Amino acid sequence: MQFKDTKPHYLALDGLRGVAALIVVLYHIFEGYATSPMDQHVNHGYLAVDFFFLLSGFVIGYAYDDRWGKKGFTVLSYFKRRLIRLHPMVVLGALIGAVSFLAQGSVQWDGTPVNLGWVTLSLILTMLMIPAAPGSPYEVRGNGELFPLNGPSWSLFFEYVGNILYALLLRKASTKTLKVVAGVTGLGLLWYAVTNQSGTGNLGVGWTMAGTNLIGGSLRLLFSYSAGLLIARVFKPSRVKHGFLIATVSLLVLLPVPHLGIMWLNGLYDTLLITVVFPILLWIGASSDASATSATGKVYTLLGDLSYPVYMVHYPVMYLFYAYLWKDGLGLADSWPVAIGVYLGSLFLGYLAYRLYDLPVRKRLTKRYMSPKP
Repeated sequence: MQFKDTKPHYLALDGLRGVAALIVVLYHIFEGYATSPMDQHVNHGYLAVDFFFLLSGFVIGYAYDDRWGKKGFTVLSYFKRRLIRLHPMVVLGALIGAVSFLAQGSVQWDGTPVNLGWVTLSLILTMLMIPAAPGSPYEVRGNGELFPLNGPSWSLFFEYVGNILYALLLRKASTKTLKVVAGVTGLGLLWYAVTNQSGTGNLGVGWTMAGTNLIGGSLRLLFSYSAGLLIARVFKPSRVKHGFLIATVSLLVLLPVPHLGIMWLNGLYDTLLITVVFPILLWIGASSDASATSATGKVYTLLGDLSYPVYMVHYPVMYLFYAYLWKDGLGLADSWPVAIGVYLGSLFLGYLAYRLYDLPVRKRLTKRYMSPKP
């Protein structure tokens, strides 16, 4: 059943989601030049994922909290909505990832050839959001990724977990309970970070089953998602002049900060951004909006429309870019024109994916599976 949404739409949050996606692409560009987290430019760019989780919790709570129990809105219809919104790009990202892997010669990073059958199985499992265990034959790149054909799908895996938890548990939780969940998982993140459970002094975890990654990834999701739901419940619209600009500049300044060197201190920095700064930026962003027909509103909408497709299709391009860099040991000075081309090309690929695939597919699926029956 279709529901008419008469609530105001927080366009500035769409824009901030786009800004975060642009930062992720930049982070991954510089990942190709880094030898460790210590010399990674845009060093804390992985935290944009936590900002995504926070935004998702807020948007889901805002959009759906008051719909449960109304005629036609059930757990099944909710899941159908979320699948239509998210899964088409999961499938496309996997397909592009498979093409990228085959273009590289169908070999792991160490040069070990991979049978086409295992690549096919990896493709099917990625499209079904079934993660790969490190060392399994279908973990085809050999570096432990949950989804070796399209690494960023790991965060979609956790996003799906968040959607399921919301439908089955969190939507029923009281505001007090959400505060407890956010508080406990926030303390869990602090413990994980300052005791260096990741081994790298940061919270860039969740992308593999190795070590304590799944614990760290679960804490990242549970805090940010529950905090977003909590803010959606208690948020009172206000007016913050230049709020979008404030939040954008904050992200552009805080995420590229270099690794702080001391492991516990860097972990503390990550935790403070996730648990304190990002919720404030969300609040500021939601307090700064624009008309959908204004030039500013159109920019926010465009950024929001492109954020998810860009995020889901850019990394297969990065695999090819990394292979190009590492083959001859190229540095930034040797390859910056290619890096700029890869960055802009990734954005353009995301635009094409949105216009030619994501938007029409979602419209067709919505018409078929969500429209009222005659």
